[in-house]
Amino acid sequence: VIGVVIGKTDVRSFPDRKNIGTERYTFNFTIRDSPTYFINVQSWGREEYIRSLSESFRVGDCVTIENPLIQSKEAEREEKFNPLTPSGYKLLLSENHSVVKTCSCYDTDTKLLSLLHLPVKDPQDYYSLGDIVANGQSLHGRVLNVLAAVMAVSE
Repeated sequence: VIGVVIGKTDVRSFPDRKNIGTERYTFNFTIRDSPTYFINVQSWGREEYIRSLSESFRVGDCVTIENPLIQSKEAEREEKFNPLTPSGYKLLLSENHSVVKTCSCYDTDTKLLSLLHLPVKDPQDYYSLGDIVANGQSLHGRVLNVLAAVMAVSE
């Protein structure tokens, strides 16, 4: 699979249920290869593998994923923490079988880079900050998609 990384989480660790007293590490990212299709990728493993993999690319990089495991996603659980994707599947990376390589954008179709800035949600499914301010009480307790731009970053 070749695509552009459009989102990525930080590395996290969880207690390993099989080996009490040890930790398993994970991080997720989302790749896109067309305006319509994008998929979440999940990786689990030893700290060294996960940190090294996470540091090997960033959002905006074109990557090639070799030998991922394809799994049905558990929609309710997984989409709480990952972008909602049009696919019923996710890719799972295995330390022993899967490989992720960054590709020079010259090696791939430059159209992939234009996909980086396309929204992953329906353009009619957003609230602006003005809408939220004006209708805050009626929106209380609802989960919303917000469309906003960062104007400044400071301490």
